[in-house]
Amino acid sequence: MPMVRIELYPGRTAQQKTDCARAVVEAVVKHLGTTAAATQVMFVDVEKTDWLTGDKIPPAPAGS
Repeated sequence: MPMVRIELYPGRTAQQKTDCARAVVEAVVKHLGTTAAATQVMFVDVEKTDWLTGDKIPPAPAGS
């Protein structure tokens, strides 16, 4: 059972996620030879403050 996890910033509508999930399921079925019923798509909204990129993390304060 394929499971596709999509992490993104909040703000997409339920319809946008549904449309995306439909396209992802179609691609997984086509390329991995599974069925739509066996395929799961999970959306995880992550706040921008919780999504850090290594080269943009502020340096630790001196002495820590």
